[in-house]
Amino acid sequence: MTQIIEIRNSDDPRDAIHRACHRLAEGDLIAFPTETVYVVVANPLSSRGVEKMVALQPESRRTLLLKSCFELWDYVPNLTNYADKLSRRAWPGPLAIAMDRAIIQGVFDDLSEIAQNALTASDNTVSFRSPAHPLLLETLKLCPAPLIACAEFTSGVIMPRSAAEVATRFGDQLAMIFDDGPCRYGESSTVVKVDSDRWQVVEPGVVSDCTLKRLCGEVYLFVCTGNTCRSPMAEALFRRLLANRLHCHDEELMDRGFNVVSAGVSAGNGAPASREAVNALAQEGIDLRNHESQPVTERLLLHADHVLTMTRGHRQSILNAYPDLASRVSLLSSDQDDIADPYGGGPREYAECKESIAQNLKSLIALHIPAGS
Repeated sequence: MTQIIEIRNSDDPRDAIHRACHRLAEGDLIAFPTETVYVVVANPLSSRGVEKMVALQPESRRTLLLKSCFELWDYVPNLTNYADKLSRRAWPGPLAIAMDRAIIQGVFDDLSEIAQNALTASDNTVSFRSPAHPLLLETLKLCPAPLIACAEFTSGVIMPRSAAEVATRFGDQLAMIFDDGPCRYGESSTVVKVDSDRWQVVEPGVVSDCTLKRLCGEVYLFVCTGNTCRSPMAEALFRRLLANRLHCHDEELMDRGFNVVSAGVSAGNGAPASREAVNALAQEGIDLRNHESQPVTERLLLHADHVLTMTRGHRQSILNAYPDLASRVSLLSSDQDDIADPYGGGPREYAECKESIAQNLKSLIALHIPAGS
C-alpha cells in the first residue's frame, strides 16, 4: 500500500527522507513534489527500480536529476558553451538540458545498460535537471547517485500538480508519495536541446524562449571594493560603449544578448555611487544616481562569463574563495595593472580613473565584440 507523507505536518522530515532513500535503494518508486509538477523517481543503481520506471512510462523522455550545476561536469566533461551557461544560470529550476548521447561520458558510463537506455530518449539525447524543491534536493544529497525522474509531460498528459492526483493516477505502483501541497507552477519544465553552437526548445514549459535567450547571453561583471566608485563607473561606461558598438540603445543590450552588472568584494547592499563618481559620469551624459551597491556573491560569479576586477587584490580575493573560476576572472587592465582607487580624492582623481577605465573598456570591446554584431 502506498504511504503518503504530509511533509508539512511531519514531526521528522529528515527521517522520512532517509526512509525514502532506503526504499529507492530497494528498487521502489517514489513521488516527490517539484516546483513544476509531481514526479516519480527511481534509483538508477537499482535495475528493479529502473524496470518499474520504464513500465510506468514506456515511451517518454526521462531525466537524470542532479544536485547542482557542478555535478553536470561529471557526466559531460566537455560541456558545451550553452549547456554551461544554462546549467549555471537556470539551476536549480524548471529547465531540463538535453544533450546528444555521444558526448555523455564520465560517470554516466558507470551506470548499468538498462539505466543508460532508460535515460536515452528516442532522439538519442540524455536530459539533465537540477530541481528547485528543497525536499527533493535534500533527498538527492543523501542518495548515493542522482535519481531518474519520469517525464513531466508525455502522450499529451502532464504529471499531477497535487499528491492526491498522483495517488489516483499511479496507485500501488508507488511505495511512497511526499505531499507538500500544490506545486508552484503546475506546468512542466522546459526541455532544451543543446548542441555545440545552438539551442532549441524541444518541449515547451515554464521557461520562455525570451528568458532562454537572455540566459544564453554574455554576462559581464565588474568588481571593485565597495561598488560605489570604480566598478559602477566601469559598468555604466561599458554599457554606453557596448551600445555604441552594437548600434543600439542601452536598454536593448539584454535583448542583444548582453547583461552588464557590478559588485564589490567588501560591499554592502544598497549604497549609492559616490558623489564624485556621479559627477564624473554626468560629464559623459550618464546618470549614475540610481546605482545601488551589492556584494560579490556565489550566484553572481556563477552567472558571469567575464569577471573583470580593478586590482590584482580583487582578483585574488575571488580566486581564494572560488579557485575553479580562474579562467573567467581577469584584470580589467590589458596591461595587468591596478586601476587606482579614487575614493577620497577630488575631481581630478576621478577623471583620471574614469579615463583609465574607459581606455581599457575600449580595448576589451575591440578584442571580444565585433562591430555591429
